Amino acid sequence: MAFIILPEWIIARAGAPPLQHWGVRVVDGIIEDVAPANLIMQRYPTDEAWLAPGEVLSPGFVNAHSHLYGVLAHGIPLTKAPADFWGFLEDFWWPLVENALDHSMINAATDLRCADMLRSGVTSFYDCTEAPYALPGCLASQAEVVRKWGIRAVLSFEATERVSKENGLLGLQENAGFTDACKREGGLVQGLICHHTTFTCTEEFIRIAYAMAQERGVLLHAHVSEGTYEPEYALKHFGMRTIEYYDRLGIAGKGFLASQCVQLSPNEIDIIARTGTRTSHMPLSNCEVGGGIAPIPELTAAKAVVGLGTDGYIDDFFEVMRGAFLIHKAHKQNPQVMPASLVWFLATEGGARALDLDRVGRIEKGWKADLQLISADVPTPIEAHNLYDQLLLYRGAKDVRAVWVNGELKVQNGEVLGADWETLHAHTREAASHLWAKAR
Repeated sequence: MAFIILPEWIIARAGAPPLQHWGVRVVDGIIEDVAPANLIMQRYPTDEAWLAPGEVLSPGFVNAHSHLYGVLAHGIPLTKAPADFWGFLEDFWWPLVENALDHSMINAATDLRCADMLRSGVTSFYDCTEAPYALPGCLASQAEVVRKWGIRAVLSFEATERVSKENGLLGLQENAGFTDACKREGGLVQGLICHHTTFTCTEEFIRIAYAMAQERGVLLHAHVSEGTYEPEYALKHFGMRTIEYYDRLGIAGKGFLASQCVQLSPNEIDIIARTGTRTSHMPLSNCEVGGGIAPIPELTAAKAVVGLGTDGYIDDFFEVMRGAFLIHKAHKQNPQVMPASLVWFLATEGGARALDLDRVGRIEKGWKADLQLISADVPTPIEAHNLYDQLLLYRGAKDVRAVWVNGELKVQNGEVLGADWETLHAHTREAASHLWAKAR
């Protein structure tokens, strides 16, 4: 199938100057041509044409870190609010949420969140499920829901020994079996190997996880120093900080995806940049749990690979981008920190690099047609010099007019195709009610 898209503007590669009055040709899910609009129309006069005056064509967003089941915890009744990050885990997240999850809850949340992400311009995402009592089979079950939406995804189970060593190994086996199945089947859904942290997993366990990832040629993912607890734990037990420990184990490198990375030392930043370790940044959830503010300006200045993610906190990816845009300016007391074009890069190609997605995140010949059209109807004129800022500050999920994943139309005229929102919300509320009943 071939078609052309003719928008007002194109963000071909985030960070580069936008292109005005250019067009794109897509053939069988791949971008075949990018050229001035008049040339596109001359070259392909018989192609179906998607006319988009007053709209911006951008690569789809890549949500580099999510916990889709997290939506079920929004508003959950608490007898005691967490006092710090450790309290958030020990008193709330582990006993009241993750330990109570089952397949039906995970799937209901996934169903809603996939539709939400598409509505928000997200065309690829990484999800990390920790549900120790939902083993085995939770990833295969979740993948069926994801495939229904036709969104590009990397799914994993967050294996941990916090329940037991046996449960942790079941989690690793869940990842390995699912990853192998995805490789055999092909398609838009992939797997990777995931363990939780250094304070819930022994060195032996982490080495086993890394070996599984290396054997399969996929990433190993872990949460890293989301608050002060883990680096303090690492210093006490290993005599070094978290990333230094992973470096000592030989794990820091291009095969390692370290999410969060909030509490880092200058040396850890150097290690991440030197080894090519991939990272992901969740600005809003870091604030919510009191973890701190990640040194993203320092990481990007060091040319580290950084993606942007929602975590389990918020659905509209534009809000997450605004968080990354604004929080660091306040923290550094410098309005030049984290320019809008850089944030847009983290949300697209940066996230794709973090997840090791091939030819995702640009509008360029030979790259995958994961695309979105965004209305440019903002209060003041959009020009090349201000386009990134205008979109970042004044646009949201409601302004995404069309979305394609692998060349397949998923959002049209602002509506997610196939989304029955009443049913999706009803199923999510039902799942949340079951979860909350366990928490009372």
